[in-house]
Amino acid sequence: MKNFYVMFCLFFVGWVTQAQTQEITGTVVDDQEQPLGGVSVAIEGTNKGTITDFDGKFNIDATMGETLVFSFVGFDTKKVVVQSASLNVTMVSGLALSEVMLVGSRNPSRTVVESTVPIDVLNIKELATAVPQVNLNQMLNYVAPSFTSNTQTISDGTDHIDPASLRGLGPDQVLVLINGKRRHNSSLINVNGTFGRGSVGTDLNAIPAAAIQRIEVLRDGAAAQYGSDAIAGVINIVLNKNINELNLAVTTGANFAENANDQTGGVDGETINVAASYGIGLGDNGGFINFSGDFDYREDYSRMKEWEGSIFNAYNSIERLALAQNIDITNIADDDVRSLSQSLPFLTQEDKDLISGFSSEELHTSTQTDTEGNVIFYNPLSNNVTDQELAARNQERSDYNMRVGQSALRGGRFFANFSLPLDDNGTEIYSFAGISSRRGNSAGFYRLPNQNRTYTPIYIDGFLPEINSKINDKSIATGIKGKIGEWDVDFSNAWGKNEFLYLISNTSNASLQQASPTTFDAGGFSFAQNTTNLDISNFYEDMFAGLNVAFGAEYRLENYEIVAGERASYEQYTQNGTPITTATQSPATDFFGSGRPGGSQVFPGFSPKNELSRERSSIAGYFDIEADITEQFLLTFATRFEDYSDFGSTINFKLSSRYKLTENINIRGAANTGFRAPSLHQLNFNSTSTIFDNDGNPQEVGTFANDSRAAKLLGIPQLKEETSKSLSVGFTAQIPDANLSLTVDGYFVAIDDRVVYTGQFEGPGTGTELDNLLAQANATAASFFANAIDTESKGVDFVLTHNAIFNNGFRLKSDLAATLSKTKQVGSINSSPQIERAGLVGTYFPEDSRIYLEEAVPRTKVNLTNSLTAGKFNVFLRNVFFGEVTEATTTVANQQVFSSKIVTDLSLGYVASESLTLTVGANNLLDVYPDRAKGEFNNRSDGRFDWSRRAQQFGIGGRFLFARVAFTLK
Repeated sequence: MKNFYVMFCLFFVGWVTQAQTQEITGTVVDDQEQPLGGVSVAIEGTNKGTITDFDGKFNIDATMGETLVFSFVGFDTKKVVVQSASLNVTMVSGLALSEVMLVGSRNPSRTVVESTVPIDVLNIKELATAVPQVNLNQMLNYVAPSFTSNTQTISDGTDHIDPASLRGLGPDQVLVLINGKRRHNSSLINVNGTFGRGSVGTDLNAIPAAAIQRIEVLRDGAAAQYGSDAIAGVINIVLNKNINELNLAVTTGANFAENANDQTGGVDGETINVAASYGIGLGDNGGFINFSGDFDYREDYSRMKEWEGSIFNAYNSIERLALAQNIDITNIADDDVRSLSQSLPFLTQEDKDLISGFSSEELHTSTQTDTEGNVIFYNPLSNNVTDQELAARNQERSDYNMRVGQSALRGGRFFANFSLPLDDNGTEIYSFAGISSRRGNSAGFYRLPNQNRTYTPIYIDGFLPEINSKINDKSIATGIKGKIGEWDVDFSNAWGKNEFLYLISNTSNASLQQASPTTFDAGGFSFAQNTTNLDISNFYEDMFAGLNVAFGAEYRLENYEIVAGERASYEQYTQNGTPITTATQSPATDFFGSGRPGGSQVFPGFSPKNELSRERSSIAGYFDIEADITEQFLLTFATRFEDYSDFGSTINFKLSSRYKLTENINIRGAANTGFRAPSLHQLNFNSTSTIFDNDGNPQEVGTFANDSRAAKLLGIPQLKEETSKSLSVGFTAQIPDANLSLTVDGYFVAIDDRVVYTGQFEGPGTGTELDNLLAQANATAASFFANAIDTESKGVDFVLTHNAIFNNGFRLKSDLAATLSKTKQVGSINSSPQIERAGLVGTYFPEDSRIYLEEAVPRTKVNLTNSLTAGKFNVFLRNVFFGEVTEATTTVANQQVFSSKIVTDLSLGYVASESLTLTVGANNLLDVYPDRAKGEFNNRSDGRFDWSRRAQQFGIGGRFLFARVAFTLK
């Protein structure tokens, strides 16, 4: 009886359930009322689902009250509760041109297609599921043609923070915002041989991609709206707001490339990235807090094949023999040198006899030649015996390779985004904060045994010095916004700090000789910024066809610090270990009497003379009006006044307009003035660093501030702001029936008094005041920051987007975007009379700096992206055309032009379930490399650089294969 009762109950429950389950039918369309084929329709919390057909129709068995989840790549996921047997759904594109943007307009409802200037809206969440790149700089480099950023090599701190630019202008001429609030800059200033030399950018890689909902790229000058740094445009990063959804992705990959592992092939550059994001709803009015973060692990790689230059002289051979006989090589007696030289089989008997007869002075003198190259003194101990000594030591030339390629990085990043509405009238408090910590490792030029930079008793085979960076970044912004009367008011404060510290390892201070440590704390620098904003606006619906008035004020406080390293990292010492403090003291010497350089090799530390803490403040006010004069005609005007405590004030204007020729065709244009205040870094940075010239020879170059005595001796004036004038004109068009949109925009930007990093001024060597200043800085040459040139930039941006739906339900989204740009110096170099009289104008703005400015990054860049969705599969195919670039060198005959290339990315994604997506693919699928450096241009530096380190198109990593597992749990 009991079993019968149980069976009856089960039957009854099943009957009731069956009675409530019925077929649900409907149609899914997009926001243009076009049917969407291939949309995933699933019952929430179950494995049951279906896909819409070509006409957007679907049918599924479901129970009243259950929730259907509609999802499709490129569209916002939509949830609908089943309340009837017929259900029609409209989906909204996450990348729709009608999406409201936060940048470029203070109108609360302005959309991209209605804007007066070109704006790209990039859905980072969609990109992150398909593309190989995981860091923000590289994502943007491959998806936004106007954006350029590449990993650098052999460039000190710049190996760890990639310079980025818009439209080929400088990294410091792009303003970065987060949720519409100004982001602080990096503390690093680029002074080595890279694009953007002399500039300070924003460290985009401190922001995890998992924390970003979308990125808005404003490709037009906006200093009149947002202030300094916005000459080239604005990048606004909009943070995630998702709640009740855990997103977790693990991406791993490596270079599977022909030229991996120093061109021997195989696998290198292994990476792994673990990213996660989760949000929690707060209150009943849409409040939230979202947490996002990731962890990065990236191995280095090298693309140097083999060192072709000299490595050993005959004295190095004597050191090897001395070690074998337990002779202390820190100070080999002259008689031992003469005796051991007789055992060297690769010296002729004549050479051996010559050495035996040398006096001590002659023994310690290297071979010398006169100005015409004639030998006036010959010492066999300085002979190049590299091949013989390699054989004796059982070594290969490749054992003396540098590491030419990407640095190693390990780091973590975390961001939080918070909003809490306080009432039903729009009043809310908000905040967002971030913290990141990265540890980098890169290497410099190999210090060879036959160089005076190598103290062989410590490093008998020479050494590869390493820079270990410690990059810490933290930020927090808070604010409250709401209405006061009819006005929208937003009051906020944003603070951020970037810190960059150096630990130099596997190195030595050669002048300290055997007393030198091999690891040094070299000091570093930091930059902090605090920005307080008050923004007030009101939209009048009844004036014209809509009028938005906005005004506000900003107060910004900045601080730049340089922190000294340990003493041995920057001092040069005499033979007896005394620090050199006067020009009359001589440094320790090598066997042949050459002075040994001081400081930690690869990166001399900052000294107490470099140490400083500088602050400045600025106050600004702006007024912005945007009027829809008619439904067709939009006119905007903005002006901004800004006053800096350290160099004065400026006022700028912007006028722009858009006119609707038809419902789907707009023409637009803008004219504006702009400015960029010289950064605190450019005003105050001073140090001594090892810079290698075009022939690979090291120079100790001191960077002196513009208020220094050295600058006054050369007549270099105080820095002032850069000023700009720019024009843009373009049109937008949509063909809704064909799911096609097009934007074309041309622009012209003229910048006066552009800040550059000068060439290297050497003292005459006759005991002048400049000579003494260089000696005190442990330097042989001096560089400065100066308003040296005027420039003009012009170009055209083109974006074409198309969506296609095929009979089998497949959906193809295609984007073709291109940038054609050209930047050039115009007019004469703005040098001082002292420099002109000395004939040093070419040093003030040297030829390699012109190339970095005009030709070191592609002038032409074209991106064709296709994303095909078919049921549970997604195929992503992207081809990027990188235009030609030129080797940046001061010797015109050595300026090799590297031809244009096409890089192909391909990935295949599979939606295994509602919660799991699997993706595999490749960046640079065809293993394409830039052109090799040709021997006749003399830029290979004896085999160090088979590919240019100065002209970067897309890097030299080669093919990168990756796999990604993404989970979404609700």
